[in-house]
Amino acid sequence: MNLKFARLGTAGNEQPVVVAQDTNGTEKYFSLAALTGDIDGGFLAADGISRTREALASGNLPEISAEGLRIGSPIARPGSVVCIGLNYTAHAAESGAEPPTVPVVFLKPANTVSGPFDAAPIPPSSEKYDWEVELGIVIGREASYLSSTDEAAECIAGYVAANDLSEREYQIPGAAGQWTKGKSLPSSTPLGPWLVPAGQLDAGNLGLRTWVNGEIRQSSNTSDMIFDPATVVHHLSQYMVLEPGDVILTGTPEGVALSGRFQYIQPGDVVELEVDGLGRQRREFYRAQTRAESLSSAAGQGA
Repeated sequence: MNLKFARLGTAGNEQPVVVAQDTNGTEKYFSLAALTGDIDGGFLAADGISRTREALASGNLPEISAEGLRIGSPIARPGSVVCIGLNYTAHAAESGAEPPTVPVVFLKPANTVSGPFDAAPIPPSSEKYDWEVELGIVIGREASYLSSTDEAAECIAGYVAANDLSEREYQIPGAAGQWTKGKSLPSSTPLGPWLVPAGQLDAGNLGLRTWVNGEIRQSSNTSDMIFDPATVVHHLSQYMVLEPGDVILTGTPEGVALSGRFQYIQPGDVVELEVDGLGRQRREFYRAQTRAESLSSAAGQGA
């Protein structure tokens, strides 16, 4: 039985659900409240995916209606969001870099994670906000000093679609340009809509696509990755402890605005992306206000 895990409800109050198909191929939503309070590291480490299959087969999960409910990130706030840079040869080239011979690693704050359809803020001073469709790995068991890629594969619980939104002016130029600055902005890591168990798809052969205002920008396949998911997990385990619920973003293919071929994201733009088998995101972007602007707007509304 193929399953998709999701979290539905208002931000901060999401409820865990599983989506399964009946014998007619109709998707139905079932509450996971009897098994877990959330889809998080604890759920995954406690063999939550297998327990979900058993509970569904036994008829122990109540069906619910998902109509009208917001879809949040399919994994609750992870302990770590680890990212791999320049993992597609063509993207390295359009970025002006040589393809790496070992994985390029950086971190994003966990508070950047958001839902796949949430309104998307462009930072107040940003002029070069960019999209990056990526395959996201969700860790299911602790990974530390792994001895092989086979061991690494066993630590992968599943996969999610992701967008590693990046402010290039903050990230790259000059002495003060840093990847951390350009990759840490609010709501800059939308995940989902689904967490799909690892055994249900071939992570090494998934199409990835991005559209901006309906026009295709990225179209590639995970088969073009320099370092595949198991290699990435094995490599990272030599330098850090990966814990259940952690998310790894595996890099983006060519077709970003940094290439110079496209305009950066503007207020009102709609950015959509999808990864085969993992669903589609759609987010409309707006210009975020500074704190002073927010206070002034609030005061004006209260007058």
